[in-house]
Amino acid sequence: MQEKIEGLIRAAIADAQSAGELPAFEVGDVGLERPADTTHGDWSSTVALRSAKAARMAPGRIAAAIAERMPSDPAIDKVEVAGPGFVNFHLSTAAANDVFRTVREQGRDFGRSDIGHGQRIQVEFVSANPVGPMHVGHGRWAALGDSLCRVLEHAGYQVEREFYVNDHGSQMDVFGSSIVMRYLQLSELMAQGPRSLDEAYATLVADRDAFVADEDDERPETHPLMDAFQAALGENSYGGAYIIDIARGILASDGDRWVDADAQERLDDFRERSYKVMLDSIRQTCHDVRCDFDVWFSERTLYEKGPDGRDAVQRAFDKLDDMGYLFRTDDGALWFRSTALGDDKDRVLVKTNGDYTYFASDVAYHWNKFQRVDHVIDIWGADHHGYIRRVRNACEALGYPDQFEVLLGQLVNLLRGGVPVRMSKRKGVMVTFRELIDEVGADAVRYTLISRSSNQAIDFDIDAVKRESSDNPVYYVQYAHARICSILRRAAGVDLDEERRLGIDAVAAAAIGDDYDLSVLTHPTELELGRRINEFPELVAACARDRAPSRITHYVQELASDFHSFYRECQVLPSEGRPIDERVSKARLAACDAVRLVLALSLQLVGVSSPDKM
Repeated sequence: MQEKIEGLIRAAIADAQSAGELPAFEVGDVGLERPADTTHGDWSSTVALRSAKAARMAPGRIAAAIAERMPSDPAIDKVEVAGPGFVNFHLSTAAANDVFRTVREQGRDFGRSDIGHGQRIQVEFVSANPVGPMHVGHGRWAALGDSLCRVLEHAGYQVEREFYVNDHGSQMDVFGSSIVMRYLQLSELMAQGPRSLDEAYATLVADRDAFVADEDDERPETHPLMDAFQAALGENSYGGAYIIDIARGILASDGDRWVDADAQERLDDFRERSYKVMLDSIRQTCHDVRCDFDVWFSERTLYEKGPDGRDAVQRAFDKLDDMGYLFRTDDGALWFRSTALGDDKDRVLVKTNGDYTYFASDVAYHWNKFQRVDHVIDIWGADHHGYIRRVRNACEALGYPDQFEVLLGQLVNLLRGGVPVRMSKRKGVMVTFRELIDEVGADAVRYTLISRSSNQAIDFDIDAVKRESSDNPVYYVQYAHARICSILRRAAGVDLDEERRLGIDAVAAAAIGDDYDLSVLTHPTELELGRRINEFPELVAACARDRAPSRITHYVQELASDFHSFYRECQVLPSEGRPIDERVSKARLAACDAVRLVLALSLQLVGVSSPDKM
């Protein structure tokens, strides 16, 4: 419809120019949009206001000429000029309601566009260190990143989802050392008893639990094993319960053969096998929340030497050096000349002692990305804001200006009944993303974590999200979908089992058929449903353009609300003592089915299921 009205506007301008009523001027964007106030029509154009300077004519006169010369079309009921030069279009009832038929014909392709023109775009998100389970913050990046990818695909982009595995650097050794220490403690407990592995494990867990429960740390004698663990490794150790679980697994499979083994050999073995365990756990958690990646990129691979004897980091350095962006200081440190590209200071790549900085890996990694795709989007935590400029400058220096962007995500505040959930990095206390999924379900997690813009913090109240009431947005939306499925089953005379065998689309087709007249839908709530659904294609395009998938959740809640209002006001099926005209019933069933499809599509775009019964 938008394209049709734009064509009518351009035809009217050309006709008015040919008749001498408007001077010759080039018509740019006609400024077609949906008025917030429906009394101003279904569509409104600001073309007269936009053209006034070029035409050297008052916008009101331009608008009047356009309205006068507007070709007649059965889809347009009325054209009027309003305000300083708006041209407003009121659709005919048949045209306004035809969106219900369009949705039913297009199904899950409704709202699909080609604004991406097939551009290869990569979204890198989550990017957790494989040294522990995902936390709730990682979960937000998973929900945001995957939802953005789904929206981009619907808008015509070729999307690659990438997880950057931070498996290089000192944190991997800290991880391995933490497991070694717990393994040795379990072995020692077993030797002292003698105790079984289960008994030793229970003792070690109880000691850690006492440490966690010790709010003021005034009773150190209650957790000597945890104290010894931290004394040996420092507070930079990984103190979570999962470390004890991994150590127990190694002891169960290998026995005590590592107790007197070479320390480095033991560390290497524990680190590598445990790293794989954690990465598999992260991969499974992502999958269970419907977030699967195309590429799992290992940071370590950046430091693997190729046939030419250089690794990816050195090749990236050589590229920057050739472009004149590297220099060394007298102390031997290697620097990136970031100030040449507008940064406030230059950035070190290799320290005086020869160690690489994190930035060194990022330079090589982003150069690798651009060998595969045309455009890169990274999703980072808000605390990385100051890091954006240097990476963007590195991408520009490597030859990829304006092809790199970053979305920043704010924190998730976890609550129970309005009370913050206590967490402590030092004590290794946290609610993992896996635990949150298990408690409230993947749907509630995904929907809640995507329900706000990425630059806003989220208060995730576990109790509220689990509540089955209209106050819970995800329940409210899913209930609308399930209610429509129930209506369609009753109309087709099938039960739930038969619907699941046939599929809900087949049930809807049987209930409605192909012969229905949408012009009979004239109730205000019916017209509002049509207007809301008509917004969807433009919404998806805007979400892709602005990298803002959270708007989908706002839209789908409004659509669910519109449907519930419609269902209260308009009878859909006949019941005892309440007959209804068959034409009206079929048309309303078609409208219900269109709403069902758009609800399901909207939920799909944010990775949430659309149940047929609740």
